[in-house]
Amino acid sequence: MLEDDIRISGFEISFSLIFQKDNDPFLKSVVKATETALRTYIDPNIVPHIHTKFVKQNLAPTEEKHPSLHAKHVIAIHSGKGGVGKSTVTANLAVALAQQGYRVGLLDADIHGPSMPKMFHTEDCRPFSVEEDGRTLIEPIEQYGVKMLSIGFFVDPNQAVIWRGGMASNAIKQLIEDAHWGELDYFLIDLPPGTSDIHLTLISSVQLTGVIVVTTPQPVALVDARKGVEMFRNEKVNVPILGLIENMAWFTPAELPENKYYIFGKDGGKELAAELNIPLLGQIPLVQSIREGGDEGTPIALQTGHPAAAAFETICRALQN
Repeated sequence: MLEDDIRISGFEISFSLIFQKDNDPFLKSVVKATETALRTYIDPNIVPHIHTKFVKQNLAPTEEKHPSLHAKHVIAIHSGKGGVGKSTVTANLAVALAQQGYRVGLLDADIHGPSMPKMFHTEDCRPFSVEEDGRTLIEPIEQYGVKMLSIGFFVDPNQAVIWRGGMASNAIKQLIEDAHWGELDYFLIDLPPGTSDIHLTLISSVQLTGVIVVTTPQPVALVDARKGVEMFRNEKVNVPILGLIENMAWFTPAELPENKYYIFGKDGGKELAAELNIPLLGQIPLVQSIREGGDEGTPIALQTGHPAAAAFETICRALQN
């Protein structure tokens, strides 16, 4: 709503707010709230001059504006509950696909817990805008061959994002439609855990190729994974399930690479995939190097040939089939 006409002279500041229509019932209250915010958060002596502008209503038929997203495959990665390593899996899949020469985009749609900036060591990056065909678009951050956007680039990392569902959904929609993604082979979406307005917004905003469900082998995670699968299979949603990934399938210590310890149970994800008649895309071990790569911002998939990276390379091949 903010026009690009800000002018500051001493304590006097002028700019314009753009409304959709001249009879907007919230016009006066928004202007008043803006004046209050300036005096509260900047200086009580601020003298605001706020002008109002309105979008011209064109009743003639116009060509539909297509979103800026042009991807051959749009894949959402989902988990029924938090803590199963969904974001770690998503980050490494994106890097593994990029390592294989594909053009990859990644959207961190977890509004309340964005983790991709840290996992890609881009916490200090800030996207800028570019002009494309008369539109102002957000330029994604590129790291390790992956184009990426996250709400984490736009908010204070030390503050909680306290947004209602509508605000979060609109933010995600903007990051998809108003970004300069370019031509992509794969566009991965790291969904928030559970089911929410954000999931429904994404389903209605983009044509999903399908969904990957991430779980751990333990029963409490499998219960939620099952719910996630059934949500996307619901006739009102009807999004294909590309497969299931069992994360933390076993623990392998670095000094004993041949040993497997089934800390969270054995083959729970494998059995669930068979029961629900969906592909098991892969089983990823719980190893220290995967955790370290995520915390340090250097996903393990960057180390082609590393035993821990091999699991993600296998999943990428399964996706391409």
